[in-house]
Amino acid sequence: MSQQPSILVVDDEMGILDVLRILLKGEGFDVTTAQGGKAGLEALKGNPPDIVLTDIKMPGVSGTEILAAVRDQDPETPVILMTAQASLQSAIQAVNQGAFYYIQKPFSNDDLVAICRRAAEQRLLKAENKQLKQEIRRRERSGLVKPLGKSRAFQEVLKLAEQVAPTESTVLIQGESGTGKEVIARYIHELSARADGGFFSLNCGALPESLLESELFGHVKGSFTGAVRDKQGLFAAARGGTFFLDEIGEMSPATQVKLLRVLQEREAIPVGGTEPIPVDV
Repeated sequence: MSQQPSILVVDDEMGILDVLRILLKGEGFDVTTAQGGKAGLEALKGNPPDIVLTDIKMPGVSGTEILAAVRDQDPETPVILMTAQASLQSAIQAVNQGAFYYIQKPFSNDDLVAICRRAAEQRLLKAENKQLKQEIRRRERSGLVKPLGKSRAFQEVLKLAEQVAPTESTVLIQGESGTGKEVIARYIHELSARADGGFFSLNCGALPESLLESELFGHVKGSFTGAVRDKQGLFAAARGGTFFLDEIGEMSPATQVKLLRVLQEREAIPVGGTEPIPVDV
């Protein structure tokens, strides 16, 4: 957040917008105004503000819809709701929906400025906390021991691993058995945004084809002899983490087609099932 906190003010009355713009700008805020909820939603698509101040009752798009849109875009953005018809129940409901504060019209300028300043302070503290956590994580990872290997070729592999780690790409690691493919996969995982998730590894050549499909995609009860209950597959279990498949060339063409669906569509269908399950690996 910049030193001059940005605030988006949404109201259907231009007179109120003018007053609030002059007031908040004079108090050091970078103010953007939007007349009506629809214009407010459009304004959110531009540069996201540090704070949102919106009326609740507006024709078309209400303030609670603005609140929901802000929460979807960035849950850390404080939203202050204004209303001429406040009640304890509505205030509690607004806070439960994620509002930072609920203020009743008419309000004093000093009260509104104080609330906006508190919202700006909270936003700044959360941003600094997030940066601190990222810095701690970066420092922890900077102490990560790189896989051993002094050859020029291996150093090039490490360089590629470091370049691809920040992306969401599917990575193909090729090499003879024993050359360290899983080591490189783990290195990519530790450097990636998925490092807090699990690292799952499966040797596709070590399992019979029928069991391999069940392990990867899961199965539904009764799909084959011995399937006495639904089973979650490893693709579903690895949600938010990294999945390393070793010896994928040992898969049958039919299983490879199913794997391709997972990579392209980011969903898997359990053995014997019909409903796809979202995959996030």
